[in-house]
Amino acid sequence: MAETSGRKRRGGGRAGAAARRGGAVIDQMPWRLPVNVDRPTEPLPPEGVEAIHEGAMRILEEIGVAFLNEEALGILREAGCKIDGEIVRFDRHWIMEMIGKAPSTFTITPRNLERELTVGGNVMLFGNVSSPPNYWDMEIGKKVPGNREMCRNLLKLTQYFNCIHFAGGYPVEPVDIHASVRHLDVLYDKLTLTDKAMHAYSLGKERVEDVMEMVRIAGGLTEEEFQAKPRMYTNINSTSPLKHDHPMIDGCLRLARRGQAIVVTPFTLAGAMAPVTMAGAVAQSLAEALCAIALFQYVRPGIPCVIGTFTSNVDMKSGAPAFGTPEYMRATQMTGQMARFYGLPMRSSGVCAANVPDGQAMWETSNSLWASVQSGTNMVYHAAGWLEGGLIASPEKFIMDCEILQQIQRYFEPETFATTPDDIALDAIKAVGNDGHFFGIQHTQDRYTTAFYQPFLSDWKNYEGWEAAGGIWTPERAHHMFKEIVANFEEPPMDVAIRDELADFVARRKAEGGAPTDF
Repeated sequence: MAETSGRKRRGGGRAGAAARRGGAVIDQMPWRLPVNVDRPTEPLPPEGVEAIHEGAMRILEEIGVAFLNEEALGILREAGCKIDGEIVRFDRHWIMEMIGKAPSTFTITPRNLERELTVGGNVMLFGNVSSPPNYWDMEIGKKVPGNREMCRNLLKLTQYFNCIHFAGGYPVEPVDIHASVRHLDVLYDKLTLTDKAMHAYSLGKERVEDVMEMVRIAGGLTEEEFQAKPRMYTNINSTSPLKHDHPMIDGCLRLARRGQAIVVTPFTLAGAMAPVTMAGAVAQSLAEALCAIALFQYVRPGIPCVIGTFTSNVDMKSGAPAFGTPEYMRATQMTGQMARFYGLPMRSSGVCAANVPDGQAMWETSNSLWASVQSGTNMVYHAAGWLEGGLIASPEKFIMDCEILQQIQRYFEPETFATTPDDIALDAIKAVGNDGHFFGIQHTQDRYTTAFYQPFLSDWKNYEGWEAAGGIWTPERAHHMFKEIVANFEEPPMDVAIRDELADFVARRKAEGGAPTDF
């Protein structure tokens, strides 16, 4: 075990090596947990916070939420909630008592102990795109169903980029693997191609239990060590409006009982699955999330829970989801304000409605990512690689998004707003005077290599220089970078005995039939 632990502490893959050596495809920023140094944007006055809270409590007390899970209904009945068939009505004091048991900050510890995450406080974590059924890259040139090779390549990007902190769901759904065993193959790939924090889909007990066991094996952990602190997490969505389904609640109960983290994220599209007003949509979203978190706290007090927001609007002309809109940004900021009111860590997303990695894709994604910054978000899902409202994963978009993520991390660094005498630079200003320049003076020479953010993808040449270099547009540069990263990728180290035990577990569970495909 001692040898295994030593191996787990080593930095993993080409990404770590690139950061240390300053080479290997790109020179990227080192692995770090970004700290959001800005005060959050709070659009709601105190009376607005109270009004949305009151709305959420009245939804829970007067309207109720449907729970399509018999075990959950039994637990909530035992807790004293009012049950009418599948509809549960909650006492607000009980809700607040349970919410008060959830920690405001916790850690998730993956197999590489150097990749441990702090969730909560001012720490801001970014995750890869998760769950699109389709894939697009410039070589294929059209939307196609995902497969295992595409999934593996996106996992390699997840490991490679230091600005990606956790591996969410499948970065693209590998539909060439049968649904009954898909989770086994993909989790094997995730655990061997990456050493970052893992996610389990709450889609049937077999999938959840299999993933927990694989994470335990990959970490070289006993069951007691696995349960001692969060080693992984799940994310669930309510079925808006006002409903929780059976498999997602079942999966969360299983993870809660083994001490693993839970993210509850209602998917509320204003104008379709929630009121057209942002305040109404946020109040409904909060009600859906809070009642589930309260259930999990009742089952295991203190279990780490994150409240998520996925509140956006629809295009009222077509009914299609819209993302990265002004309304999305405000809903995210408002939910962040409410998450602090409840003392819960928050999850939001990096999203867009664009179909290819073009200008629309980047301005909508930038809007959503900066809304995450403004809201005080702790976990940002889909931060890299998302297209078509979550129906397409793209490696070019993944790399383009990572440029934004690095810029956000640079924006947080203290040297960008330091005010020491050297930073005020009066001597340098005096030396240059009224008609010189700062290029050649010692103050600049001492700092020029680290003074400003250096992009790995953006091209800062003028038009003539860009044209002379081949006139390559940004998605094309990202495509070439993607191919080079994948070609030079090295898996993070894993003890041979652990890898064999993982492979044996996958083979055994496949022989047993895997998991049912009807949830």
